[in-house]
Amino acid sequence: MLYEGAILAVLVVWWFLRDWRATLIAAVALPLSVIPTFLGMNYFGFTLNTVTLLSLALVIGILVDDAIVEIENIARHIRMGKTPMQASLEAADEIGLAVIATTFALVAVFLPTAFMGGIPGKFFKQFGWTAVLAILASLLVARLLTPMMAAYLIKQPKHSETQDSWIMRHYMQTMQWCLRNRLLTVIATAAFFVGSISLIGLLPTGFVPTADRAQTQINLELPPGTTLQETLAMAESTRLAAQNAPHIKSVFSSVGGGSSGDTFAPGAAVEVRRALLTLSLSHRRDRRESIKEIESQIRNQLAVLPGVRFQVGPPDNGGKMQIVLRSDDPLALLEAAHATERDLRTLKGIGGITSSASLVRPEIIVRPNFAKAADLGVTAYTIGEIVRVATAGDYDINLPKLNLSERQVPIRIKFPNIERSNLDAFAHLAVQGKNGPILLTNVADIDIKSGPAQIDRLDRSRNVKLDVELGSRSLGELYKEALLLPSLKNLPPAVKIVELGDTQEMQELFASFGIAMGIGILCIYGVLVLLFKDFMQPITILAALPLSIGGAVVALLLSNSALSMPSMIGMIMLMGVVTKNSILLVEYAIVARHQGMDRFAALVDACHKRSRPIVMTTIAMVAGMLPLALGFGVDPSFQLPMSMTVIGGLIASTILSLLIVPVVFSYVDDTKQYLRHKLVRPAKKSNDN
Repeated sequence: MLYEGAILAVLVVWWFLRDWRATLIAAVALPLSVIPTFLGMNYFGFTLNTVTLLSLALVIGILVDDAIVEIENIARHIRMGKTPMQASLEAADEIGLAVIATTFALVAVFLPTAFMGGIPGKFFKQFGWTAVLAILASLLVARLLTPMMAAYLIKQPKHSETQDSWIMRHYMQTMQWCLRNRLLTVIATAAFFVGSISLIGLLPTGFVPTADRAQTQINLELPPGTTLQETLAMAESTRLAAQNAPHIKSVFSSVGGGSSGDTFAPGAAVEVRRALLTLSLSHRRDRRESIKEIESQIRNQLAVLPGVRFQVGPPDNGGKMQIVLRSDDPLALLEAAHATERDLRTLKGIGGITSSASLVRPEIIVRPNFAKAADLGVTAYTIGEIVRVATAGDYDINLPKLNLSERQVPIRIKFPNIERSNLDAFAHLAVQGKNGPILLTNVADIDIKSGPAQIDRLDRSRNVKLDVELGSRSLGELYKEALLLPSLKNLPPAVKIVELGDTQEMQELFASFGIAMGIGILCIYGVLVLLFKDFMQPITILAALPLSIGGAVVALLLSNSALSMPSMIGMIMLMGVVTKNSILLVEYAIVARHQGMDRFAALVDACHKRSRPIVMTTIAMVAGMLPLALGFGVDPSFQLPMSMTVIGGLIASTILSLLIVPVVFSYVDDTKQYLRHKLVRPAKKSNDN
């Protein structure tokens, strides 16, 4: 994806300038920006991994932007009849402040993401720093190398001036109409913005999209007490049933796994009542169904299997919602968990539901009679030790050893499995008293009851986890609907909901991104104030930010993508690029005003001179995103929302910014004139008096 994006970005330069020399200069800027980035990554201890490569693929269009702006400006000066050397010097001096401002605006956007907290911060530290290093390297190349290469490589064209294209002529007419009808333009823009905000509610929300790696899993759990042979038989039945679903290439079964603390946690204590089936699917290019649809069909095939709980899909694939109930009252917690599970099953579009409170197992309860035990000199510790040795055997260090020629074999003595449910066997266990051995039944009450198969604790309180497979639903939408269920709205006072898993990480993600975006906007404003030495005109540049929201939201809706981590990455990037385009316009208009032009003429000239590099950089950026949007690579589920956010937002903001930014500039200038008239003139009068 990195190579395809770079090639497409360079082809955009050739398409606009039709000069292989200028194209070569832009092409050279890419590797010369990436190579110093590797040096910076090595200094920070980063590696070439999924995160850093994703960052480079995302900014590949940005890396050529500065060079495009420099080259286009130099080419424009050459068309005015100047020599390549003179054009390079004057063009580089003219565009210098704008290029520096746009670069530091991008740095101000990406750098706060490197300092995000929580789980998202672990991901974005390397992402943010890699992007910042690449952007700073592209600035050095654009300011130092690009003008030098242009002075020696670009030749004067045969015709010094070219007429505007019909697109440029129509754009200039539309822009001037907007300047003459400012109020109508602002009203239309406000309506577009309000419509964009209203569309956000239609977007599903989630943490990360479900990955499609042409592989899925089936986790099986049988009732406590199930033997290995029974688990093997159920795993085979599951394999045969799953293979009836389409696009299943092979199934690998593994019996004996899971955890006593978390039903489907990998890499924990082995239990023979659990099994894992790994299913290899056809490649996503060879099927129309998504992995969610295939998993839904697998669930339908497994629904006929009796006496087994199953989850379809890897546990770390972002495909489930977890609701955790916590309480110090076991009975209230159990009742709330059962009621919540019943209500959750009424939700539409979900997959299976599993609860850590659903399974019970028979257990022998030995309850000491403390009065009798005290009379006979038997302690509760002694009773517990006798029961433990009878059921599980003694500790390894206390076991007698059978000495062989090469090794020692420990001898463990305990009840055979068939006797563990025999109350008479327990009743006749001998317990040491003060006057000799005593039968266990004389100092304790023995009974068989049922209890929870596992007891989980969170912060020393009991908890029950309910895992809901998302199916065709999004995490945010399903979680909001679940919270409105009667069982969760009317929880007993002793029972609380705890956000864990993807739900917690999604909340952290949106909170962290909100803070990062706010800090980014403040940093952009601060950078622009320092560079332009003006507190008002940076507002013109920031006014372009809301214009990108509509395009991004529409693109996400059309691609059926959720508002999640990758789309938020696209939003962050969009902030910098949209600001960059506005800076090119505003900076030229400010310089033209300082040179004596009136406001209308300065804005018209700025739009005429800077619209072409803005469109070029936008198309180069879109071209760099196309490989991500088209799904080049192994799994496009993460890249698609991110690239569609950038592409949709860029197209909308570029079209609107070229028309709206001049209007906002004029309003801000009017405000400056008004404030100057109100604040400066009274001061002068008081000084005269």
